[in-house]
Amino acid sequence: MLITPAYAQAAGAGDTNSMLMSLLPFALIFVIMYFLILRPQQKKVRDHADLVKNIRRGDTVVTSGGLVGKVTKVVDDDQIEFEISDGVRVRQMRQMISGVRAKGEPAKESKDSAKDDAASK
Repeated sequence: MLITPAYAQAAGAGDTNSMLMSLLPFALIFVIMYFLILRPQQKKVRDHADLVKNIRRGDTVVTSGGLVGKVTKVVDDDQIEFEISDGVRVRQMRQMISGVRAKGEPAKESKDSAKDDAASK
């Protein structure tokens, strides 16, 4: 006999507790990655989407290419037109806007306040 009975018994099925303990570091790494990388990235994407959605005429914008200009027209949901110099207008995809420096004119007023302004003149 080459194998004693004591060694044969020790080669049984693995303990589930030791298996959980070996997976614990991977779970901790995932939790740390979620809080340090994934959540801030999701917040940044959400903030950029809000910024792009709220662009309106008169805003001064900065593109991802570094152009700075004033929005003259919101073409549609995907494009805006902005002026980078006197008479030089450029169309740009909204997603390529990296920032808004200054907010422009407010949203259109209601008809009642427009009538009040006309009456006061």
